[in-house]
Amino acid sequence: MRVPLRTVKVRDYMAANPITVTPAMGILEAIHKLVEHRISGVPVVDLRGNLVGMLSEHDCLRVALQSSYHEQLGGKVSEYMTGSVKTVDADDSIVELAELFLNSSFRRFPVMERQRLVGQISRRDVLRALEKIY
Repeated sequence: MRVPLRTVKVRDYMAANPITVTPAMGILEAIHKLVEHRISGVPVVDLRGNLVGMLSEHDCLRVALQSSYHEQLGGKVSEYMTGSVKTVDADDSIVELAELFLNSSFRRFPVMERQRLVGQISRRDVLRALEKIY
């Protein structure tokens, strides 16, 4: 029996316990995490685990440009991250999430539950849900 897609929740396909970085971390170390884990973005959390931003590959490309202009490579994650973050709830439906992806340029969203970061979900995760159900 096939499960209706609208009943599938974000929590069913999110990456739980996502790789994170901190605002004070060196940007080169953060870039290494993206490359090492083959991910296109990470949540930025403070020392208490509160979500304070996102760092994407797009944000990191600014490092290359700035190094060519100023002939200096580095800095902190806080200098490059996006501070205003759109999040989704773990209990949101995959269908709502698909619509959100279609209406934005974001490739991933942090997943929250009771105002705490519990995961991250990407466009590819939505496709995995479709593939598994159909």
